[in-house]
Amino acid sequence: MPREARRVVRRVPKPDAKHNSVTVSKFINRLMLRGQKSTAERIVYDALQLAGEQVNSDPEEALERAIKNATPLVKVKSRRVGGATYQVPMEVPEDQGRALAMRWLIASARARSGKSMADRLASELVDAVQGRGVTIKKREDIHRMAEANKAFAHYRW
Repeated sequence: MPREARRVVRRVPKPDAKHNSVTVSKFINRLMLRGQKSTAERIVYDALQLAGEQVNSDPEEALERAIKNATPLVKVKSRRVGGATYQVPMEVPEDQGRALAMRWLIASARARSGKSMADRLASELVDAVQGRGVTIKKREDIHRMAEANKAFAHYRW
């Protein structure tokens, strides 16, 4: 963030080679470890192919639906007011919500036990498309926490 009042220019990554999609490109970059982009691309493309076959749709469409289902609408943020700390519910900006959804999908796929990372990621994507799984549970927990702390919404600023 600049100190001056200028706006930060958002950088949009180049679309990926196979699906020509910025979302898939962001997902690959988020999955990548230690700069191994070709490995991350192979994992994501294999996972998308498997997920597309399991939900009987286009692989890119399956990823979009999984991200859409996992995107949180509200979150809680700690606010310190008069010596007490309150969990204040706040709306999540769309781009931040999509980033959280991608992060949760990848983290829950990594935490799964099983075969290859492509298989784990594909099963997590299928679960998210069908509205179940660890990622969806995390989203529901955050929504539940925001609902429970709705009384502190007036501390939002």
